[in-house]
Amino acid sequence: MRFMIMVRATPDTEAAWFPEGEAKQQLFQSMADYHDELARAGVLLDASGLQPSSKGWRIRYGTGAPKVIDGPFAESKELIAGYTLIECRSREEALEWSRRFPNPMPGRGTCEIEVRQLYELEDIEAIAGPLDAVEQFRKLDLR
Repeated sequence: MRFMIMVRATPDTEAAWFPEGEAKQQLFQSMADYHDELARAGVLLDASGLQPSSKGWRIRYGTGAPKVIDGPFAESKELIAGYTLIECRSREEALEWSRRFPNPMPGRGTCEIEVRQLYELEDIEAIAGPLDAVEQFRKLDLR
């Protein structure tokens, strides 16, 4: 079972703010230690921070051709500042790992992480039945 731990953006992350001095060292060290622990446990698949939405874009689908919308995006609470992708044996194991996630914005007010389980191809088949596209994804061997 794969899970994505998402660090929700804040006005600080959208401004590319980082703490200064020792606080910066402590923040990055706690993140490095946590991810190192995930790796040693064999559950870490990927992790990274995301640059502010001012450097990104969205593609909006509706009637007509898809439309490109350049960032920044107004509602930072709807944005993701970083992620960690883990693979665990159960939801409970993923919950335990996520409880240990270091505070990504210590001393800067409220910050949240959100955890969501990824669909596996078997989940799609259970919902939609056999599909040629599922076999096509299997051949891509993305895992």
